[in-house]
Amino acid sequence: MEYLLIILSAIFVNNIVLAQFLGVCPFLGVSSKLSTATGMSGAVCFVITLATVVTYLINKFFLVPLGLVYLQTIAFILVIAALVQIVEIVLKKISPSLYRALGIFLPLITTNCAVLGVAINVVSKEFSFAGGAAHFLNLGEATVYALATSLGYGLAMVLFAGLRERLALNEVPASFKGLPIALITVGIMAMAFMGFSGIV
Repeated sequence: MEYLLIILSAIFVNNIVLAQFLGVCPFLGVSSKLSTATGMSGAVCFVITLATVVTYLINKFFLVPLGLVYLQTIAFILVIAALVQIVEIVLKKISPSLYRALGIFLPLITTNCAVLGVAINVVSKEFSFAGGAAHFLNLGEATVYALATSLGYGLAMVLFAGLRERLALNEVPASFKGLPIALITVGIMAMAFMGFSGIV
């Protein structure tokens, strides 16, 4: 039951982009077409989950025992950048078609603050679900949280891309064309997602 609460909370209630405002730059930049939004969502999902697992293990078995928690942010940034490079190299060798499908999205993820935000949240924030006592996530919960958070990011990006494609077909006042109407749409989406706050 706790895993279900983590999933619902991460996707709908505490959506990483609509409630926590992390990863907004790629969210606005890549969401003009549904195809690019879908590609970016897949790449973000993969990298956030992998990076969270690796940074969780590094924090638990290396930084905390050695008293180096103050190096957490720098270590996590280095690990995420290295992971993205390794994933890019491995995909190029093993699955060229998947590498071509992800294309420019993998390097873009290195600068996506949502990846770092999820990794830091998992190791530094106490979570409380359904009135239970607050506790830090274990590895299984952290993995589920990272996967659900990245799915929430992807859901928001795909929905937003669909809305932007529809907006491009409609007549929008000149002063609202482009980024202004996009920001208004994101605000309305964020308010719609607030309606899920009673679930968890």
